[in-house]
Amino acid sequence: MSTTDNRRAVDEVKSQILAKLTYAIGKDVIVAKRHDWLAATILALRDSIIDKWMASTRGSYQSKSKRVYYLSLEFLIGRLLRDALSNLELTEAYRIALGDLNVDLNLIEELEPDAALGNGGLGRLAACFMESMASLNIPAYGYGIRYNHGLFRQVIKDGWQQELPEDWLENGNPWEFPRREAAYRVSFGGYITTESSKDGNPRHIWHPGEVLLASAFDTPMVGWQGKRVNTLRLWSARALDPIHLDAFNSGDYTGALSDHNKAEILARVLYPADSTPAGQELRLRQEYFFTSASLQDILRRHLQQYPDLSNLADKVAIQMNDTHPAIAVAEMMRLLVDDHATPWAKAWETTQAVMSYTNHTLLPEALESWPVHLFERVLPRHMQIVYQINAKLIEKAKTQGYTAADFISSISLIDEHAGRRVRMGQLAFVGSHSINGVSALHTGLMKQSVFGNLDKLYPGRINNKTNGVTPRRWLKGVNSNLAQLYRNAVGADIFADTELLERALPLQKDSSFKDQFARIKHDNKIALANHISAAIDVSVDPNAMFDVQIKRIHEYKRQLLNILETIALYNTMRSHPERTWAPRVKIFAGKAAAGYAQAKLIIKLINDAAAVINNDVSIRGALKVAFVPNYNVSLAETIVPAADLSEQISTAGMEASGTGNMKLALNGALTIGTMDGANVEMCEHIGNANMFIFGLTAEEVEARRRKGVNGRDVIAALPALSDAVEFLLNGGLSHGDRDRYRPIVDSLMGNDWFMVASDFDAYAACQSKVSALWNDQKSWTQMAIVNSLNMGWFSSDRTIRQYATEIWGVPAGG
Repeated sequence: MSTTDNRRAVDEVKSQILAKLTYAIGKDVIVAKRHDWLAATILALRDSIIDKWMASTRGSYQSKSKRVYYLSLEFLIGRLLRDALSNLELTEAYRIALGDLNVDLNLIEELEPDAALGNGGLGRLAACFMESMASLNIPAYGYGIRYNHGLFRQVIKDGWQQELPEDWLENGNPWEFPRREAAYRVSFGGYITTESSKDGNPRHIWHPGEVLLASAFDTPMVGWQGKRVNTLRLWSARALDPIHLDAFNSGDYTGALSDHNKAEILARVLYPADSTPAGQELRLRQEYFFTSASLQDILRRHLQQYPDLSNLADKVAIQMNDTHPAIAVAEMMRLLVDDHATPWAKAWETTQAVMSYTNHTLLPEALESWPVHLFERVLPRHMQIVYQINAKLIEKAKTQGYTAADFISSISLIDEHAGRRVRMGQLAFVGSHSINGVSALHTGLMKQSVFGNLDKLYPGRINNKTNGVTPRRWLKGVNSNLAQLYRNAVGADIFADTELLERALPLQKDSSFKDQFARIKHDNKIALANHISAAIDVSVDPNAMFDVQIKRIHEYKRQLLNILETIALYNTMRSHPERTWAPRVKIFAGKAAAGYAQAKLIIKLINDAAAVINNDVSIRGALKVAFVPNYNVSLAETIVPAADLSEQISTAGMEASGTGNMKLALNGALTIGTMDGANVEMCEHIGNANMFIFGLTAEEVEARRRKGVNGRDVIAALPALSDAVEFLLNGGLSHGDRDRYRPIVDSLMGNDWFMVASDFDAYAACQSKVSALWNDQKSWTQMAIVNSLNMGWFSSDRTIRQYATEIWGVPAGG
């Protein structure tokens, strides 16, 4: 594009922004505030997206393409302005246009709230997948819930996590479009009657006790270079009657609004605590609400284009992202059998053909199950359907010769051992034609453990689709200078095909290339240091190693192992002031579930350790600890490009895949980790010599658990760990409070289920190797380059191509 054309494009953008500021926001340039400029900029950009969006939708109808429907309780999409500008390659045009108006694009981008639609890796993966599907020209819809407050906004007070509402919708959402025509009735409770149909078969009629309305809000999802724009459709709940006037007029003001309030609660918060019966019911209602609305919408769209549902499997692919939408199997059967008079056998064949299920974890709490009495009360017709599916499942097993009671018990949709519960993972499995894990290790463990017998009954149904991340956001978007360095070396095609990065590997020894790489990393670290200073008033040195662990706080992710080794290192530093230590900043970020006491105590321990270590002048600033609050996508976008060391230290066999490991390595962080999740495949691509691998394998963890671990004996044999534990028990980090960390110590000294004590010595030794390499900066930089350039295979484009060809049966272009 010529200079004249560039200027013309900038002037056009400027004109569009000014028009939106005037006619949509109602503000004059003289009085407009930053938030006004943000809204005007988004609306101007949105207009340029809409034409592409409509063209994409029209194209799908005209070509009668098969569509993919991605059902997920989470979509952690973060801020959209920077992402959309980058994908449309309009960042510079908007930057210059706003600069002409004395507005800094970077400053207004920071004002955009993160969409509070997810918690962690599950939701961020869904967002990456939506972007990749659009980039690969796959017609797709994402379906979820339009949460008013999402998970929560994390604040740290006196070292403890506190949860506050996340008000991301407080000032509206300029990206979304309400769709009044897309509203569906979703029923709960009531009773079932049975009558004979014309063909003599029984017909079940659901008489619900409660009906809500699901209303759609659409957000455009822009693919690379705007080749395709797909739709993220989120559901909001409202009552059929917002107010009961008879109750209101009689003075029962609370009762008059009861239906309205009940509907509002449904979409208020992501993952309400399920430690109470009311919390369990709310979560079940949430999952059914969005799933039912989504399936009704899918069938409505299909019947708009085709005369009946006989070709549904040829035109529809539904992917369930983990077990949260597993009720879709029973709901699809209800819709087909009850509402569309499809014979049971044909309905079951269709359901299995359209449904596929991604399993993300083997943790019991994530493989959801619901008490039968709750399920039956909330969804009585679905309980009947589950029983019928289960009867046919058990009949199939016995027909194939699997008659042992243990085998039947393991595959049954009803768990008879824990107070009778409906197993949602099993329901998703039997109702799908494809069940995939998200790393090679995880998929293998699925076959060996939780779905072992179902795998025997349905051989070949389990397959692997290792996760990936979108390079447009997690390289070009968050680390533009590094992306430009790679673009100069290899060419612009790297953003469509990141495996081309490997072509730059010969430059790992080029002094100029290495210097530029190191300078970019240092600049990113300065930006993060400034953020840490502003957020928590802790000063950190950008010349120190930034040792990063950013993820949901959970015992299996082992933030505890990290902070215990940090405390042990601190004790050693104090004992040996004569030594020279590699300067290190331990950076933590992540949220603990509101009801997860042990995880919240680990956050408190990290902050208590920070308060002591950061203020001890005897170690001369060689070690700092920073817990950065309210971890979200935007914070990750600041931390990821600045990280030197990536902590991927989960208990082997417990992390399904991980995607943070991929983002950090892509941006030049070295990995210290166990052979768990996608670390295994990263090691294959990067090379064992270029990663810091330690600890027990999944097989060794399982063997130790079977044998039994005496944590007290393990700790006693490790002086450094023993001293760190004693430090906790003596109140060294808690102002003399000897009981504060007793639950943590008890977990270590008991069976050490998460192998924190068992892996401590190997972890500490590996960290010593990290420090030694850090002191050789040239070698460190070269290894970081090798890590980054070998991460191209871990693109979500590769993952989605595999889903498209091997599961969904749709073409994946690009």
